[in-house]
Amino acid sequence: MSTEPDALFESRLHSLPLLARGKVRDNYAVGADRILMVASDRISAFDVVMGEPIPGKGRLLTRMALFWFARLAQVVPHHLTGDDPLGVVAPDERAQVEGRAMLVRRLRPLPVEAVVRGWLAGSGWAEYQRNGQVCGVALPPGLAQSARLPEPIFTPATKAEAGAHDENISFERMADTIGAALAERVRAVSLQLYAQAVAYALPRGIVIADTKFEFGLDDAGTLTLMDEVLTPDSSRFWPLDGWREGSTPPSWDKQYLRDWLEAVRIDGRPWDKRAPAPALPEAVIRGTAERYAQALRVLTG
Repeated sequence: MSTEPDALFESRLHSLPLLARGKVRDNYAVGADRILMVASDRISAFDVVMGEPIPGKGRLLTRMALFWFARLAQVVPHHLTGDDPLGVVAPDERAQVEGRAMLVRRLRPLPVEAVVRGWLAGSGWAEYQRNGQVCGVALPPGLAQSARLPEPIFTPATKAEAGAHDENISFERMADTIGAALAERVRAVSLQLYAQAVAYALPRGIVIADTKFEFGLDDAGTLTLMDEVLTPDSSRFWPLDGWREGSTPPSWDKQYLRDWLEAVRIDGRPWDKRAPAPALPEAVIRGTAERYAQALRVLTG
């Protein structure tokens, strides 16, 4: 366990009822219509929460999410209320909340993740090698690993509970789950959000190879962007000067952690990607924190 004083593995607020602890965020009810989302310093990989926090990660994720929510607000409404999170907690709880919390409207979450891919990587590259497709979307033959796709593709996934694994699904299955009209709207908005993010990030030296968005509906049925957006937890960030087709670029996201977990051996065997996770050495904790911080610096200045 990291000894950094800034690390918050789990928030403990006594003034608000706890709704749920996710892989990263602790959600508290603020009346009947708002939620206080506190971003801890937990980190997950392969859908397993690590036992050690990444110091400062929650504040970094919050800063980056707030940056993107503001920048993309003209595309789709978001869940932020604009109210100060410190105003809804007790004075002795502010240290747990300051800089790492968002006060948001309570929505009805859609049970799917809206994944957009602009470069061929991760599970998409593995599937393409098998059948020339990514989640049912046929791609041109002969693409190399890490290649930029002719145009971004929308590849939804199920939203798994903590400890379970997300599953890539077809657009048709998504439409069966949430309705055809809403599925079309989610796809169109997701592609628009991604295009604007890439147009901003690429000239600044970051490739957003893929990302996932989460949406909910308000009482009027308005599609609303929620949770987090375009952070190193939910996106694949590559430094542009390190990107080459046919190779795996360096990353400013959790791929560094995933690579370590793939290589680690427990009693001579690979980790089976089930809890508990292997203990993270300080070098891996620091390395992950440094990569997240570099993404924030480059994107937001």
